[in-house]
Formats: sequence, C-alpha cells, structure tokens
Amino acid sequence: MLSPIAAAAGHLLISEPFMMDPNFKRSVIILTEYSEEGAMGFILNHQSEYLLGDVLPDVSYSEMPVYEGGPVAKNTLHFIHCAPDKIEGGIEIADGLYWGGDFEQVKYLVSNYQLSTEEIKFFAGYSGWTPKQLDEEIKEDSWIVTNKFDVETLFTLDEQNLWRQVVISLGQRYAHIANFPENPALN
Repeated sequence: MLSPIAAAAGHLLISEPFMMDPNFKRSVIILTEYSEEGAMGFILNHQSEYLLGDVLPDVSYSEMPVYEGGPVAKNTLHFIHCAPDKIEGGIEIADGLYWGGDFEQVKYLVSNYQLSTEEIKFFAGYSGWTPKQLDEEIKEDSWIVTNKFDVETLFTLDEQNLWRQVVISLGQRYAHIANFPENPALN
C-alpha cells in the first residue's frame, strides 16, 4: 500500500502517477470532510478556463482564477483560505487553513483588493466519495495521503508543478514517482 497515513479532513490526497480518470489525473486534493458518511474535497491544481469575474460579475476585481474543485456540482462555488483575520465563519480544516466563511465579506474584500491569490482559492464544484469509497481507492493505491504540507504551497499559481512538488516533499520513498511520465507508453 502506497499510503501509510489514513484519510482525514485537512489531509491531502495525491493521485497515483498513472491515474487515467481525466478528472483526477496528477491531482492534489485537500479533504474538507471525511467521515463514515463519505468524503469531500477540492482539486488544488486543475485551473478552469474561468476567472472569478466570469462566475461573479458583481465582483469588480475579477482576475482571480477559479479551479475545478471536482466533477460534482460544477455549478457551485467554494473557497479555502488562510485569512481567518479577514474572513469570519470559516472552518479550520488544517493548521492555518480554512474552508468557507462569510461569502459577502469575501466579495467585499476581493472587490477592494484586500484578498490575494496567496490567501484564497476558489473552486467550481467539488470531489466527493460515498461511504467507504475513498478508503477502497486508497487500498487500491489510487491515492497517497499526507498531512505534511505547507499551507502556502496550496495557494501556488504553479499548478502544473504542484503535484510534483507535493510528491517530492513526501521524502525518498516517493520522490522517484515525481519523475514518472504521464503516459508510460512514451517512456
């Protein structure tokens, strides 16, 4: 089994290097919920074609990217942040990392240039698993689970390298995986 750490809210899921599902290929997911009722999280490194102004036309600062949080409920907007001093009501899911909060406050702060992409990340849709589904996928080595990451890394705009950076940060046991080609037939 690739993952010695159990899944939990606030942990990262890192897709195995040859995952064929286009929704999760080379994905890094932050889990926001994990219980016997199922799991939920957001893909951190799949930027959509939309900017925040495309989905919220009433927000004047609209250049922030919107990420594909997952294949479920793509018509919903979610966010994580590391600015609890600015955004009230968020749920702390990891040390210094929050999910959700006062959305009207967020719109005001974004419109007035008081939030940056280093503090907040928006997602269209989410990734979800039914009870026991994620546990089975982890047993099948589809995912590596980690609770060791820097919150700042999650807000990087270099989503192309996020998967690789997170894999390397896991240490020698996993570092070689970071260099696997996306398509082994091209090796």
